[in-house]
Amino acid sequence: MSMGKLLLLIIVFLTSKSAAGSWPSHFQELKVEEAIAGTKVQAEELEEKEEAKWKVEIVHRDKLIINTDHRSRFNARIKRDVKRVASLLLLRRHAYTVEEASFGSDVVSGTAEGSGEYFVRIGIGSPATYQYMVIDSGSDVVWVQCQPCDQCYNQSDPIFNPALSASFAAVPCSSAVCDQLDDSGCHQGRCRYQVSYGDGSYTRGTLALETITLGKTVIRNTAIGCGNLNQGMFVGAAGLLGLGAGPMSFVGQLGGQTGGAFAYCLLSRGTASSSSGSLQFGRQAMPLGAAWVPLVPNPFYPSFYYVGLSGLGVGGTRLNISEDLFRVTDLGDGGAVMDTGTAVTRLPTVAYGAFRDAFVAQTTNLPRAAGVSIFDTCYDLNGFVTVRVPTVSFYFWGGQILTLPARNFLIPADDVGTFCFAFAASPSALSIIGNIQQEGIQISVDGANGFLGFGPNVC
Repeated sequence: MSMGKLLLLIIVFLTSKSAAGSWPSHFQELKVEEAIAGTKVQAEELEEKEEAKWKVEIVHRDKLIINTDHRSRFNARIKRDVKRVASLLLLRRHAYTVEEASFGSDVVSGTAEGSGEYFVRIGIGSPATYQYMVIDSGSDVVWVQCQPCDQCYNQSDPIFNPALSASFAAVPCSSAVCDQLDDSGCHQGRCRYQVSYGDGSYTRGTLALETITLGKTVIRNTAIGCGNLNQGMFVGAAGLLGLGAGPMSFVGQLGGQTGGAFAYCLLSRGTASSSSGSLQFGRQAMPLGAAWVPLVPNPFYPSFYYVGLSGLGVGGTRLNISEDLFRVTDLGDGGAVMDTGTAVTRLPTVAYGAFRDAFVAQTTNLPRAAGVSIFDTCYDLNGFVTVRVPTVSFYFWGGQILTLPARNFLIPADDVGTFCFAFAASPSALSIIGNIQQEGIQISVDGANGFLGFGPNVC
C-alpha cells in the first residue's frame, strides 16, 4: 500500500470514528442530546496552566464572555461571521489598488469588529504582562492596545504599558522593519502603523520591537503594533496575534526558529470546561501520520492559506461538481482558504446548492425546521437522542479525503433541538473552510514546504 493511500485511510478513520458501529460506513451518528447539552456551556475563571516550549493553550470566546443563552451566542456568532466574510472580500478588492493608494490610506485586514472566536494568552514585555490575544490565520499583523490611550476599547486585562517594559523599543522610520508594513507613516522619528477593518474598526499607533513570551519560550525583538488609538470590540482581547503567511505575521517573524511550521487544535463547542485547544510552533509540532494536502500559492493574496480543494462528497459519494469552481484563477479569484476567523464554511453558490441538495436528499427521514439566519437547511431534532446522518467529505488534490465528524456539519442553533447544516453560499467565487468544520481536528501548517495537514490527532 502506498504512503498516500495509508494516510488517506488514517484520516478518514480518525475523523469518522464517532460513528456508531451499526451504521453503514457512509452514515454517521449525530448525538443530539449531547450536542444540546453542550449549548449550556458557561463562562468561567480560567486557570493558568503550565505550558510547553513553543506551545500555548487556545480557549474559545464562550469561556470568557458571560452569556449563557445559546440562541443569543449563536446569533451573535453568525452576525460576526457575516462581517468577517465581508471583510475578507473587501480585503481582496483592496489588494488590487493598494500599490496605487496614497500614503496613509487604510489597509483592510481580515478580522471584522467583534470577531475573534479563539484566544491565546501570551506575555508581552519585560517583565512579561499576560494578555489574551485573538488568533487569526488571515492577518499579518501582531498588535496590542497600549497606554497612554487616546482611544481604547474595554479589555479583560490591564492595558499594556510600554513605559514599564525594559525591552520595549520603538522602531525608527528608517528601519527595514518599518518598510515591511503595507501602510506606514512617520511621527517624531518613530514608525507608525495602522490597520483598518472592514466594518470601520481600526488600530493605530507605534511599531515597536518587543519581547513575547509564548509558553516556556521567550522571543525577543518581535515587531508588534502598540496601539494608542483603537476602535472596535475585540471581545475583551488585548489585541491580535496574526498567523498569516506574510513576513510581518508572528509566524513570518519567527522564521528559521520554527521553520515556518505551526499546528493548532480548536476545541469543539460545548466540550468539557477542563479541556482546551492548543497552538504550537516549530517542526516538532508537525505530526507523523497526518493527511497532507498542498498549499496553493496565490501571489495576489499571499497572506492566506489556500488549499487544493477539488470536490465535495455526501454519503460516501463524490458529487458531480467541477473542480474549476475551487481553483485560483489567473487574476487570483476563487480558490479555497483555511481560516480560523471565519466560523461557517462558505462555498460558491453552484457548489453549495449541489452539496446541500445531496444532503437533503439523504435526510428525508428527519423533520425539517425553518431556516435560521444564513442557514437555509435546518432540522427539528427535539426529542431525539441520536440520529443517523450521511457522511460529509472534502476532497483535495492528491487524493486526500477529509470526512467530517457529524458535530462539525450539523450544529445546534438553539437549546431546544434546532440543528442546521453548517455551510452557506459564498457571495463570491472564494471558498472558505471555517473553524466550525476545523473543530476537534489537528491542523498543521508546513509553510516552508507548502503543505497543510489534517490529523491524525483529535482534540
